[in-house]
Amino acid sequence: MEAIRPVGRTLLRDRAYAAIRDAIVAGEIEPGAVVRDAELAERLGLSRAPVREAFSRLVDEGLLESKPQSYTRVTPVVAADVRDAAAVVGAMHELATRVAVPRLSAVDIATMREANARFATAVARGDVDTAVRADDELHDVLIRASRNRAAAATVARYTPLIRRLERRRFGEGGACRSAGLHERLIEACAHGDTDEAVRATAEIWRGLEELAAD
Repeated sequence: MEAIRPVGRTLLRDRAYAAIRDAIVAGEIEPGAVVRDAELAERLGLSRAPVREAFSRLVDEGLLESKPQSYTRVTPVVAADVRDAAAVVGAMHELATRVAVPRLSAVDIATMREANARFATAVARGDVDTAVRADDELHDVLIRASRNRAAAATVARYTPLIRRLERRRFGEGGACRSAGLHERLIEACAHGDTDEAVRATAEIWRGLEELAAD
C-alpha cells in the first residue's frame, strides 16, 4: 500500500485521514475490507488516536462504515451514492465556473491547458494516478478563482466517493472524451464565455453521473 506510509508529527489527524482516504480511493484498501486502528497506526507510525479520528471523518464522508464494538470496514461502491455525489459536486463546479471565468488570468488558462495535456497523455498510457492529479489540478483552477470556500469544501468532501469509480474508467482508457470536454471548457474560459464554460462543466459532470448509472 504505497499510500499507507509513516507521516510526520504535524497535523497528525489530517495526515492520517489523507493517507487512509487515498488508499481507499486508489483501491489499495478494497471495498468490504475491515480496517483496524491499531494496524494502520503502526503502518503510519502514529498513535491510535489520530487514526480513530480519521476513521470517524471517513465514516461521516461515506468511505467507511462502522458497527460499534464489531467492525469498521470500507464501504462498497454504490452506484446511487456515486450519482448523488456527482450531482452535488457537479453543481458546485458549475457555480464555481460561473463566478471564476471573469476572474481568470492568462496564467490560469495556461495552467489549465498544461494540466489537460498531462491528463490526456496519462489516460492514453493508462496512468491513473497522473490522470487523476491532472484532472484535479485543472478543475481546481476554477475552484480557487471562484473564492467560494463552501463550494471548495463540498467538492473536497464528496469527490473521493466519485473517484473510486472514476479511477476505474481512467484505467480502462475510457476517459479520452473528457480531454475533449476539458478543451472545450478551456477555450470558453479563454474567450470569457461564461455560459459556454458552464455548459461544458455540466456535461463533464453529467458524464460521471451516467457512468454511475452504467
